[in-house]
Amino acid sequence: MPRKARIKSSTGIYHVIMRGINRQRIFEDEEDYKKYLWELKRFQEICGYQLYAWCLMPNHIHILIREGNEPLEQVFRRIGASFIYWYNMKYERIGHLFQDRYKSEPVEDSAYLLTVVRYIHQNPVKAGICKKPADYRYSSYSEYLNGGALLTRDMLLKQISIDQFVEYHGELNADNCLEVKETERKRSTDEQLDELIKKRFGIQTTTDVQRMESKKQAEVIKMMVKSGGSIRQISRLTGVSIAIIRKYNNR
Repeated sequence: MPRKARIKSSTGIYHVIMRGINRQRIFEDEEDYKKYLWELKRFQEICGYQLYAWCLMPNHIHILIREGNEPLEQVFRRIGASFIYWYNMKYERIGHLFQDRYKSEPVEDSAYLLTVVRYIHQNPVKAGICKKPADYRYSSYSEYLNGGALLTRDMLLKQISIDQFVEYHGELNADNCLEVKETERKRSTDEQLDELIKKRFGIQTTTDVQRMESKKQAEVIKMMVKSGGSIRQISRLTGVSIAIIRKYNNR
């Protein structure tokens, strides 16, 4: 089936979502988040786009962006290629990181711009990661308050003051913007994963997974991932390398 053509925005502003392939985590640690933001800044200078909001969630990304010198397809191709090359080197993996191409919706007026900014900043709150937007470290919310270098604040702050901005983000709402349809996979604790594989596979300790033959080891690893374990968490618990875990998970 041919892909639908993207709806063009008369303002050049789009709400963009990218998600991890197979809903896998994109960001494993703070360095990963910082690297992606660094790439956003680097290519902003090259491509001339403007950023109105962003939020880096564990397995997907929201960006509110205005096209500059290059179309968005080229922008995200550049950012993705650079980030994925670095990411694959770091985690000793190969292949794609993001699911298909990015999704986007046009933002045609200032009222909807405000709505999308709030929707993006409230993403981690609605996902149960934090209690208020200010608590989340990997969104542009704090840059609105502190004047971050990546952000173009003028269009929004001509409409409302910073105090009104904070109040607006605290309001109860039913904002309905472009979404990642699949829900965030619930993370399991170390204790839950430990109990799971001990009961299922009859082992004494999670480090016994290291000594299993490869077929059995792959079965255990896949179950831990399916049950909400992160790649790093599973590696730490079992002693199996991140590269091997990713290889099993991508089969």
